[in-house]
Amino acid sequence: MSQQAISLIEQKETIDTPLLQQISAILKIPVEAIQNFDEEQAITVISNTINNNDNATMTNPAVFNYQPSFNPVDKMVELYERMLQQQREMIDELKKLVERK
Repeated sequence: MSQQAISLIEQKETIDTPLLQQISAILKIPVEAIQNFDEEQAITVISNTINNNDNATMTNPAVFNYQPSFNPVDKMVELYERMLQQQREMIDELKKLVERK
């Protein structure tokens, strides 16, 4: 379907049932969803979905404010502790090697 054909459909006040059924099949949504579409309700859902407290979402609405479910500082401490443990194990192994010689 051409852009011109789509524009003509968009300009219509009502759409014939067979055409509406084709459109709903292509979009994979029920005909009723198109017929009962409420713009105000859609805007409300979108507004409640996006967190606009982040400056990035204000300049680019496609960016969502990501809130991790873990504390990043805790993860860094955990990583640091693992690194220290690996370092201790390496030192122990080196000590054993030196003692053998």
